[in-house]
Amino acid sequence: MDTEEAIRGRRSVREYTKEDISEDDVKAILEAGRMAPSGLNNQPWRFKVLRGEEKDSVAKHTKYGGTIRKAPVCIAVFLDEASCYNRTKDLQAVGACLQNMLLAIHNRALGAVWLGEILNQHETVEKELGVKHELMAVVALGHPAEDGGAPDRKDLTELLI
Repeated sequence: MDTEEAIRGRRSVREYTKEDISEDDVKAILEAGRMAPSGLNNQPWRFKVLRGEEKDSVAKHTKYGGTIRKAPVCIAVFLDEASCYNRTKDLQAVGACLQNMLLAIHNRALGAVWLGEILNQHETVEKELGVKHELMAVVALGHPAEDGGAPDRKDLTELLI
C-alpha cells in the first residue's frame, strides 16, 4: 500500500469480528512501532500485548472498556522513563511509534483504535499489569466489523498560521 494512501485511508475502528489476530501479525505491528524515530535513538517505548483476562482486567478502568473487551488483542504502550532524556521529545517519539503501529495495522487489513481516555487511570492500570513504566495508550485491534467512515477534517487553510 502506498504510504499516502495508508495515511488517508486509516480509520479508527471500534467494532471487531471474533476472529483472532495471529502472532505473526502482532509481531509485525510491534516491529513497525519499534522502527519509529526517537531522539538519540533512545527508543523510549515499551509494549505489553494483552489478551484474555489480562485485557479484560484493563477494560474496567476506562469508559471505553467495551471496545477493549471486544478486541481480540490490545497493545498497551508505555514510556520507559529510565531511557528518557527529554520528556517532550520522548512523548513525541511514543506518538510516532503509535502512528507506525496504526499504519501497519491498516496495511494488514486490520482495524484499530488508539485509546487515550484510559490515561485518567494510568497508575491503576500500571499497578494492575505489574508494569513500572508510564502508560501512554492502549491500542485495541482486530478484524473490522465496521467500515469506519471518513472523519471530518479541518481544511488545511484553517490549520496554517
